[in-house]
Amino acid sequence: MRGIVGWGVHLPRHRLDRGQIAALVGVGGGAGTRVVASYDEDTTTMAVEAGRIVVRDAGAAPDAVWLATTTPAYLDKTNATAVHAALRLAQSVPAYDAVGSVRSTSGALRAALDGSGSALVVASDLRTGRPGSAEESAGADAAAAVLVGGPDDGPVLAELLGRGSATAEFLDRWREPGAIGSRVWEERFGETKYVPLGLDALGAALRSAAVDTDEVDMLVVAGLHERACAALATSSGVATDRIADRLAGSVGNPGAAQPLLLLARALEQAEPGRVVVLLTLSDGADCFVFRTTAAIAGHRSSRPVASQVLVGAPVDYGRYLAWRGLLAVEPARRPEPARPSASAAGRSVDWKFGLSSPEGVLAEQEGTVTTFTVDRLAYSPSPPVVFAVVDFDDGERLPVELTDVAAADVSVGMRVEMTFRRLFTADGIANYFWKARPVRGGDD
Repeated sequence: MRGIVGWGVHLPRHRLDRGQIAALVGVGGGAGTRVVASYDEDTTTMAVEAGRIVVRDAGAAPDAVWLATTTPAYLDKTNATAVHAALRLAQSVPAYDAVGSVRSTSGALRAALDGSGSALVVASDLRTGRPGSAEESAGADAAAAVLVGGPDDGPVLAELLGRGSATAEFLDRWREPGAIGSRVWEERFGETKYVPLGLDALGAALRSAAVDTDEVDMLVVAGLHERACAALATSSGVATDRIADRLAGSVGNPGAAQPLLLLARALEQAEPGRVVVLLTLSDGADCFVFRTTAAIAGHRSSRPVASQVLVGAPVDYGRYLAWRGLLAVEPARRPEPARPSASAAGRSVDWKFGLSSPEGVLAEQEGTVTTFTVDRLAYSPSPPVVFAVVDFDDGERLPVELTDVAAADVSVGMRVEMTFRRLFTADGIANYFWKARPVRGGDD
């Protein structure tokens, strides 16, 4: 028996009210909110956060790591190695990227299910578009991860019963390297292609699993073509009340992360013995049929999707545009930081990426702010900078930058936890390290 051993999701703290978009640019927007990554988050840092939840909840390190994304921080360099380092995994554990399209997530998941041992599959994406575009308002930023394995790797929570795929070459969505957002062909064309392919993949997967349509308890349909996803759900033969909510109004569509995000949400809601089907549309269709086991009754994620969806802090549309480099604002009149040293970083991987030392692992500890300062002169992509001295619960003390909190809300005695972030980027090199943020429990 092989399947899902654990899962974790990271939804960034900030929320953009779509109503602000049309008020500024005159077009676009809509109702609801979309999740927005902070200025110091990218697909690598979000992948680390989702992976940390899985590893912490499962209590075991994976035997391999896969990172799927359409917006990697680097090309010609493996991004999954930073996730590997931040999770403090052994050198013998391989780490691979799967990049380019939403289908990368299905490919990584399939590879993990086909393999032996345990594998951490992380999908992370930043979805951006031209100001006022549907791509901008409908998108989202998020990461989701699943730990795949067998009984030797921990209790299997959802067993793989079968799967199916359908592949076809057609031009529905494309993005040139470096472009702000994707371009899309006429919507009806994509729908006419995706619906038959999706039905073929769904039928093949159900036959492989020896499951009838009326036995499906939850159908998760993921993909960037909203119209095709809706049409496929209607044509699937699965009852309407068994179609999973795509979280379009509260989260948005986080591209490569959406399949695992929606799967995690479905598994959180599932009781033992439920058939959960994941169907993803991207350059064809991929379908996975799972059945939850008795072990899922005792599993609780330390940061449930439902709780993360309900909380968040608003971000103004103008600040969001500045964070994404779509609005040129006057920079601080301070020298920009120098390019990080590759040799120096290579000598301090355990500390820089894992925040670990011979005295302990600070990355997984909480602490208390003993003093802090608000610096309005230091360079920052989003000033001001708040530095704090944190006393960790094991007795260690560390000066560290704070994030995900307004300067006015910081106070002595505040409880904080560590989060992996990008300090800055210089000469194309992302300088990753750890910051502190207010403690976010399972309900926050």
